[in-house]
Amino acid sequence: MLLAHGTVIALVDGKQFELFRNTGNEAEPELAAIDAPKLDEHNKGSGGHHHSSSGNPTGHLLDEDAHAAAVADWLNQQVLSHKIEHLVVIAAPRTLGELRRHYHKQLESMLQGELPKDLIGKQGPEIIAALRGK
Repeated sequence: MLLAHGTVIALVDGKQFELFRNTGNEAEPELAAIDAPKLDEHNKGSGGHHHSSSGNPTGHLLDEDAHAAAVADWLNQQVLSHKIEHLVVIAAPRTLGELRRHYHKQLESMLQGELPKDLIGKQGPEIIAALRGK
């Protein structure tokens, strides 16, 4: 996957959110960490009602869904205000599914790619290698 200069890479799992920006070019991407914002995670889930039961084990899934919704809301705002023009989302598979439920149409149209993988805590070279499928 080619990463244009300025592409933002969002790493997301059920609890954490990390951001990187490509400060290099397509041929030689170089990822620099950028500060992730403080998110409002009061939006519990995707609009459905979750209840704890043996079939839906605990509130931690609600917390993960609220986190994903808050990340998607922030990314949508950045895209709509033209602060992010190229975006790649790398998220744990379950989190990625929840993020997709909240994407704005404009975010979907400029999304460069997605990778269903948990890379939280990884550094630029490892992220680039994962995007290249190595």
